[in-house]
Amino acid sequence: MNTAQRIRGILAGSAGNLLEYYDWYVYSSFTIYFAHAFFPHGNETAELLNAAAIFAVGFFMRPIGGWLLGAAADRYGRKTALTLSVTAMCLGSLAIAICPTYQQIGLLAPAILLVARLVQGLSLGGEYGASATYLAEMSTPANRGFWSGFLYVTLVMGQLLALVILLLMQYVFLTPHQIETWGWRVPFLLGAGGALLIFWLRRHMQESERFEQSHKKKTQGGIKVLLQHKRAVLTVCGMTLGGTVAFYTYTIYMQKYLANTLGFAKDTATLVSSASLLVFALMQPAFGALSDRIGRKPLLLYFGTCATLGTVPLLSLLSGVHSPWAAFGLITFALFIASGYTSINAVVKAELFPTQIRALGVALPYAVTVSLFGGTTEYIALWCRQMGHDTWFAYYVSACAAVTLLTVLTLKKETTLEQDTPQG
Repeated sequence: MNTAQRIRGILAGSAGNLLEYYDWYVYSSFTIYFAHAFFPHGNETAELLNAAAIFAVGFFMRPIGGWLLGAAADRYGRKTALTLSVTAMCLGSLAIAICPTYQQIGLLAPAILLVARLVQGLSLGGEYGASATYLAEMSTPANRGFWSGFLYVTLVMGQLLALVILLLMQYVFLTPHQIETWGWRVPFLLGAGGALLIFWLRRHMQESERFEQSHKKKTQGGIKVLLQHKRAVLTVCGMTLGGTVAFYTYTIYMQKYLANTLGFAKDTATLVSSASLLVFALMQPAFGALSDRIGRKPLLLYFGTCATLGTVPLLSLLSGVHSPWAAFGLITFALFIASGYTSINAVVKAELFPTQIRALGVALPYAVTVSLFGGTTEYIALWCRQMGHDTWFAYYVSACAAVTLLTVLTLKKETTLEQDTPQG
């Protein structure tokens, strides 16, 4: 496969990943505007808690998606799994966009919202493993870390795209009342329409040569083979735990934290979140390229140490800011720390498994961990807020980061796809 084919494949996979995460994160970006439409009217924190609970429940479909689509990627190809995942995401977005409100159909409204998020959770559960595997296998050894960084570039750009659309609606096209009554449906419709384009792009992707070689050899995969690599599975879980909690804390939760806790205007909170995410996205390839020079483990140790020791004082400082610029600076600094994990975690996990179970090995333990810890991050933060103990959440994030640090310390050596003899 020549360089042009590799780049086209990486870009095609990345474009789909961007839209997948846009469809997933547009929910959290617009929660402050549509929560009232799906639940009985009450105080704002209670409505956000209900919406956050469904956001969390959607994560519990991710292990099933990781299992089904991860196994499909290892058996039928990375391209097939990625095409299936974007189709499911499209259906979930469309269902949310056209769903009637609680006032119109009562409890059916949150029920439809829940089902739609479950379908999207299944989609995203398979997306990460298949796309991480595809990017790792399509890139060359010398720049695998650099290209791996684009996984979180597209992930963040998907989230940023959701926020940019919200900003355009807030500042240019609609009034707050219009967004709350009907405007929140627009981004879900855009996501469903964009998925049709990505479906076409993924149907014409180049399949990974590593998968094709493994498929020709008819090497056995599946859960039974995966269980022979228990150490690698536990490593994925341990690395993911602290990384995903930190990521969701400083991206997903920050918009609500700035508006609901610190009292910033909703549009100001959105602007601060968008600006910090843009800087964060630009960091990813740079950190990934650094890992190609110094190795993956030093960056993971940097994240684990700084997140374990720095989370409590960082969130304490953030709780006292009144300036949007100060909030932006602190959140960006936190994301600079998180980049030690986010930029390279995909390639590190892919390098832990042989080809025949690589997608499943990355997807399933990652999805289980994200479901239990990433998906509940916002809910735990809001619960601590409602209980009047915000500092509890800071210590929780720090403890999760400590688990990642301990996991990284157990890594025996730097691994590569070329050796295909992972830590099992």
